[in-house]
Amino acid sequence: MKKILDNETLLIETAQRGDMEAFNMLALHYQDMLYRIALRIVNDEFTAEDALQNALLQAYSNIRSFRGGTFKSWLARVTVNASYDELRRGRRHISLPLEQFTNDGEEIESPEWMRDQSAGPEERAESSELQRVVQQCIKSLVPDYRLMVILVDIEGLSYEEAARIARVPVGTVKSRLARARMQIRNKLRAFQGLLPAAYQFDLMVSATV
Repeated sequence: MKKILDNETLLIETAQRGDMEAFNMLALHYQDMLYRIALRIVNDEFTAEDALQNALLQAYSNIRSFRGGTFKSWLARVTVNASYDELRRGRRHISLPLEQFTNDGEEIESPEWMRDQSAGPEERAESSELQRVVQQCIKSLVPDYRLMVILVDIEGLSYEEAARIARVPVGTVKSRLARARMQIRNKLRAFQGLLPAAYQFDLMVSATV
């Protein structure tokens, strides 16, 4: 895949001249990330697949409008828009599973900031409970805040990339993310009696800043 990244500019230029094979190589490189973003927005595998397919069709049709910058961010923005289009069609409500998925939709390991590396069976059970609680807290966020958590805290994109995707200033990304994290921390206080101190959300969030 590194070779593709090394040749990305050439592939983009070739795709802009109408070469579908070049575009397919670019799409193949980024499709897993794009699918995860769509899935976390729409919370349904089939709807996410539709959103991704529509996003890639739109990206190919409009690739000549790409005028530089980060192609990954450009594709992610198209995917975010396509995902919200699916939601506006009334197919599903917005929600956010924190679990990551394979191409077949099977759950894989949770994000690094959700996991205790030294956990035994009991600790893993507690961590699983925490994941469910945090998941519900993030679901309750307004879409603008939730999108920042998806892009930055879960997908690991930079503030600058998130800003390009959401078409807002970097300062707005930071502000929305800070407010989202604060709202999640506040909501988690209701569960402090159920969750061990070792898994306090403040500690997890500090690892993402």
